[in-house]
Amino acid sequence: MATMLDNETRADARAQVRVEDVEYQRQGDRVLLARLYRPVGTGPFPAVIQVHGGAWVHKDRTDNDFMAMALAESGILVASLDFRMPPEAPYPASLADINLGIRWLKARARTYGSRPDWVGLMGTSSGGHQVLLAAMRPENPRYTVLSQAEGPQTDARVAFVISGWGVLDPLLRYHLAKKAGNDELLEHHHAFWGDEATMSEGSIPAILDRGEKVFLPPALVFGGDVDEWVPLETMRRTVDGWKKGGGKVELELYKGANHGFMTGKPNAPYARPALERMKQFIRAHTG
Repeated sequence: MATMLDNETRADARAQVRVEDVEYQRQGDRVLLARLYRPVGTGPFPAVIQVHGGAWVHKDRTDNDFMAMALAESGILVASLDFRMPPEAPYPASLADINLGIRWLKARARTYGSRPDWVGLMGTSSGGHQVLLAAMRPENPRYTVLSQAEGPQTDARVAFVISGWGVLDPLLRYHLAKKAGNDELLEHHHAFWGDEATMSEGSIPAILDRGEKVFLPPALVFGGDVDEWVPLETMRRTVDGWKKGGGKVELELYKGANHGFMTGKPNAPYARPALERMKQFIRAHTG
C-alpha cells in the first residue's frame, strides 16, 4: 500500500511540471535548445540553469533528467542547456553559450514564473566545473561574445552555483588520466582544452590561488570522498580559496562515493539526500 501511495504521489508531482524544449540561441542555421522544466503555478519560483557533464565533449540537455524533474516537482524552475562541444568547437565556446544561457533565462525569468535575481547554476562532472567557471567570470570578454536582442543589458551574474563532483582542476585530472593510461579521457582533454596551459587557465583552484579578480556567488560543492578524478584535497583547496576570496561556500561529502555516483541513477544510495541538499541550498539563496 505504501509503495502504491508513493507512486501516486510522484505521478501527481510530475503532473505539476511542464517540460518543453525552447530555442535559446541561433547561430546561422545552428539552433541550440534549452529543456525547460516548469512548475505549474504562478510562482515566483527559484530558477537554475543546468549544465550537463560528459568530459566536456559528450551528452546533451537530457542528461540528469531525473535531477531536473525532482527540482521542478519541488517548485524550482530548471533550464537544461545544449551547448557547443568538440569537434564543433573547443573551449571557450561552451562557456560563451552558458554565459548567454544565463542572460537569456534572466531576461525571460518573469515570463517563466521566476525572477532575474533568483537565477543560479547547477552542473555535474565537467558541467560542475563549467558552472563554477561561468559563475566566477560573468564578464569575461571571451565568455560574453554572444549578444541577445532580448534584455541586451542583462548580465550573467548568478544568485548561486552548485557543483556536483565537478572536475575542479582539469590539469590535475589530465595528469591522473595519464597515470591511469586512460587514452580516451586524454583525447577528450586535448579536444576541449588543447594544451596544459589552457587547462591551468581554466582550473578553479588555480584561478583562486592566483588571486584572479572573480565574482564569487554562494556555492555548494558536493561529491564523494573517494572520487577517483577529484581528490578530496582538491575539493578542500577550492573551498578554502573561495572563502579566502570573500565568497560563501559549503562542502558536502558523501562517504564511500566515487565520481559520478548518481549519474543516471535516481535510486543511488546518496541520490535522495543530495537532491534534498540541493533544494535546501537553492531556497536558502533565493529569498
